[in-house]
Parts: sequence; C-alpha cells; structure tokens
Amino acid sequence: MNTVNTQLATMLANLPEKTGKPLKDWLALIAAEPLEKHGQIVKFLKGDHGVTHGFANLIANEALKTDAPADPVAEQYSGAKADLKPIHDAVIDYAKSLGSDVEIAPKKTSVSLRRAKQFALITPATKTRIDLGLALKGDDAAGRLEPYNAMCSHRVRLESVADFDEQVRAWIAEAYSRAG
Repeated sequence: MNTVNTQLATMLANLPEKTGKPLKDWLALIAAEPLEKHGQIVKFLKGDHGVTHGFANLIANEALKTDAPADPVAEQYSGAKADLKPIHDAVIDYAKSLGSDVEIAPKKTSVSLRRAKQFALITPATKTRIDLGLALKGDDAAGRLEPYNAMCSHRVRLESVADFDEQVRAWIAEAYSRAG
C-alpha cells in the first residue's frame, strides 16, 4: 500500500540523487537566504538551482517545519505588545467565570471568545491598546462603547487592567448571555 508517508520517505531517500544534495545541505542553503514564505523558497530552488517542482515543494515544506507548536497568544503579546498581556489575562479570567461553556479560540492576531457563537474578540491593536470587540448588536454606542465592525458590533479600548472595570465586565456578560 502506497501511503503519503511512504511517498514522502521515498522522495526524501531519492533527494540527493535527484537534486545533487542531501536535505541538510538544501536546508543550510535556504537558511542563508532571506526567504520566509513557501512560494519564495520553491521559486528560489526551481529558478536558481533547477530543482523540479515536486522536490522544491518537499524541501520548502521541510525548511518551514517547526518543532514547537505555534502559540498564537504568546506571539500576539511578544515584543512591543508584551505589556498588554495582563489585560488579556484579566479578560480571559473573567470570561471563564461566566460559564463552563466559554470557548477560547486563539487566532493569529486575536482571541475569539465563543459560546454558541462569538460574543467577544480580544485584539492587541497597538503596542499600548487592546481592542475588546463585543457582540452587542442593537445597542447604542455611547462613551467608551464604540461602534466596531461586522464581527463585533461594538468595541472598548483597553489600555490598562484598570480599564477592564465593572462597566466593561457588564458589557461582556451581556454579550455572553446573548450568545447562548
């Protein structure tokens, strides 16, 4: 039986003969170039080194593999946005206290809070502010509760843990109750 894993193993075994270099040499060559995307690597291998598409694709996949699973939240709050993490944590802790049915779904640039549907979205918008999106369709925007977008009808700008006060907690609790 010829499975994907068997095919992959066969291609890796044939790589030196078919391309002139073992995988480790290709990976070292790629690491020396400013290539970050799969397509860039494939283009480089095919154009500059005459590697066929199948082997270029294989090498690009191997070059972009990481051992550690990605942690989108850690990436969101790294570097200049690191000081915002306590605000994120306060929102998450409060959301969890609303009920055992709260689903926390990290994405690349935000964290979605869902019940039967999304009720809030935590987005580190700038290095000094988190935008807390809330699903409060039909409510008037006033004061700190601003109009937002199609995913979340309103937002509140949070620049410190103190900004996540009783008023904001009431709004998130209301959004949670509507999402069930």
